[in-house]
Amino acid sequence: MPIKTRRWCVPGEPDDGLRLLVCRYRPRGLPKAKETWDEWRRELAPSPDLFEAFYGKGQTPITLDAYRERYIQEMQSQREIIAELAARVDRGETVTLLCSKDCILEPVCHRTLLAELIEAARRS
Repeated sequence: MPIKTRRWCVPGEPDDGLRLLVCRYRPRGLPKAKETWDEWRRELAPSPDLFEAFYGKGQTPITLDAYRERYIQEMQSQREIIAELAARVDRGETVTLLCSKDCILEPVCHRTLLAELIEAARRS
């Protein structure tokens, strides 16, 4: 499986390839020496506005479908990075997408959505 998803705190495995943190914010209180990722691409995380809308900060929470749609729209501006990741996978590299959330609903986790976008970029 060339694209994996998991929490950043899960120990790396030999076949993880590039471990890419895709959180908006770096995990708090974690010394740099204990980072478990190779690169941090915060621009691949949902925007602060989208997080606030999803969690209902100062508003009625948006639906999971609306969250998914808005995240996919936000990632349109990151097509170049997504294409670069797709090219790595096409070359046979594994990319492991990491975030801090232990997702209850994996199908709408941004890690899963991002993996789908990378796969779609491989086909285009």
